[in-house]
Order: sequence, then structure tokens, then C-alpha cells
Amino acid sequence: METQFHLSLPCLSISKTKLFYTNVLEAKLGRSSQNWVDIDLFGHQITFTQSGAFNFDYKSYSFGGQVLPSFHFGVILDRRLWTVLFQKLKQKEVVEKPQLEFLSGKTGEHQSFFLKDPNDYTVEFKCFTNPEEIFKY
Repeated sequence: METQFHLSLPCLSISKTKLFYTNVLEAKLGRSSQNWVDIDLFGHQITFTQSGAFNFDYKSYSFGGQVLPSFHFGVILDRRLWTVLFQKLKQKEVVEKPQLEFLSGKTGEHQSFFLKDPNDYTVEFKCFTNPEEIFKY
């Protein structure tokens, strides 16, 4: 079943969050008030609520020889859209980590890139070599 997801996160600044997601990522702005904003990120709803910093004690983990952020969220895109977005964001100089390849030659092979939003959240964009392997071992 294909459907949208909803994620709600605390944020530091509604105005900076709106600017980042709409200007940098070119996401659509949804409903909002002074204390919260809905962002349409590739058809998925992320609600940011003005509250302060989020503290996460375990900031990273090792996967495939890379150190990755433990707490992050992202979107899986098809190869064409992923490439277009990567090139656009690379030109804007907001990509935090370069393009990375994981599980090369194995089930679940994919490429990812990461960037930070104004709330210090890491956002990942990934594309799978074989999209049917997203949930396979």
C-alpha cells in the first residue's frame, strides 16, 4: 500500500525552517501558524513546531565503513529525480556530505547524500539501484 507519512519535529525557528524547506529544497508550504508549519516534502507531511533544540545522545553509527547520523530522516527518490536534486543542491553548496554509495554490488545497493536543516536535523536523500530491493535483505 502506498501512502504518505507524517512526521512532527520540534524546531528552533519557524521562519528559518520555512525558508530552508521552500527555498533550498523547493518543497511546498502547507498550513502554518506563528508556532508551527507543515511542509510538503515530496508528498509527505512534516510538521515543525516551535519549541527548542532536540537532544539526541547517540549522534552517529557506522554503516558500510561510513559514520552516519543516527537521527535523520529523508526521502527515497527515483534515480532521475535524485540526480537532478543532488546537482541543484550541490550548486547551492548545501550538501553536507558528498554522494555516498552503500552496499555496492549487494542487495539494497543505493546512493545517498545528506544536508542539515536550520534545526540541525540531518536530511537524507537516497535512490536505490534496484527500487524493488528497498526492503529486501
